[in-house]
Parts: sequence; C-alpha cells; structure tokens
Amino acid sequence: MPGLTATLPVLLAVGVGAYLLGSVAFGLLMARLFGLGDLRKIGSGNIGATNVLRTGNRLAAFLTLILDAGKGAAAVLIARALTGAEDAAQIAGFAAFLGHCYPVFLGFRGGKGVATFLGTLIALAWPVGLLACAAWALTAAATRISSLSALVAAAASPVIAVLTGRPEMVVLCLALAVLVFLRHRPNIARLLAGTEPRIGGG
Repeated sequence: MPGLTATLPVLLAVGVGAYLLGSVAFGLLMARLFGLGDLRKIGSGNIGATNVLRTGNRLAAFLTLILDAGKGAAAVLIARALTGAEDAAQIAGFAAFLGHCYPVFLGFRGGKGVATFLGTLIALAWPVGLLACAAWALTAAATRISSLSALVAAAASPVIAVLTGRPEMVVLCLALAVLVFLRHRPNIARLLAGTEPRIGGG
C-alpha cells in the first residue's frame, strides 16, 4: 500500500462512493436495454460480460465489459482527481470491485469482478493493468476458458506490479486476487473436473 496521506473521513467517503458506483450492474442494464431478459435467469446467472455473451448478443457483451471495467477505472480516477492521494485511489478501486461483487442494489449477489479488476489496475498503473489484460488474453486464446484466464491474470498481477516497479500496489493486487479466486470457487471446481464451459460454448 502507498503511504497514508488522505484523512480517514476522506477515505471513508471515497470508499462509500466507489462502492456505490461499483454496485451498478451494467450487465443487467444492457440485457434489459437489448431485450435479452433477466440475465440472472440466463446461462450461469452471473451479471458479467461472459454471461451476457451467452445470450448471443456480442454488442451487449462488449458494452458490459467496457462499462464494468470503466466503473473501476472511473472510481480510481475520480478519487485521484478529487484528493490527489494514491491511497484514496487504491481504496476507491478496491471498493468499486467490492461493489461489483457484492452490490447493495442486488442483495449483495453480484458478479465475479474480472472486468472491474482489470479496469482498476489500468487506471492505477496502466503497465500493470495492460500486462494483466495480456495475461488474460493469452490464456483465453490458448484455452478459450474465461474463468481460467481470469485466475491467471489475478495470480499474475502482484508479480507484474513488482516487475514493473510498482511495489506499492502489491497488497492491493493480492487482496483483489484473493477475492477473484473466492468468487470463482465453482469455476475452479469445474476446471478440476474438466467440465468448465469454453468461451462461446453456450
């Protein structure tokens, strides 16, 4: 973590605001906008872009991906602009991620946070974020398994932070990676059983 420079009230305000932003379920909104029905009753029931893709609507899935990543990035950039403090920016990114995974608007039943995770990293330090995206993309290209790609990107992120000279991000990357793995527990079980569906496989 970076040194604490923002005051506790500022950090709390940043955290609450970022959490509420992260709680906006863009997957559900896109599904309704495109007339795809209730996303929670489709495919895996997840509210993220991968499940939107299972509806066959690639534009809706792409917009969900961009918006979910964007809310993590926006939380970081807004916190940084308003406070000028890197600790506030990291708190904002973490809170937005929590909001996506445990949204207050949906009874704390949210998505798995991969896009928000990547958007947060890009906004905090673009080399870290882009290399994590590359880890996701390379794994996806090799395996066509979205969940495995997410796990590889999450696990790689603390190492990437160190290698790119951003050791102050290691604690945050570790915390986010742990949550990504926790959110993917059913996927991990299916990966071990060899039954995890592939991207575009329905």
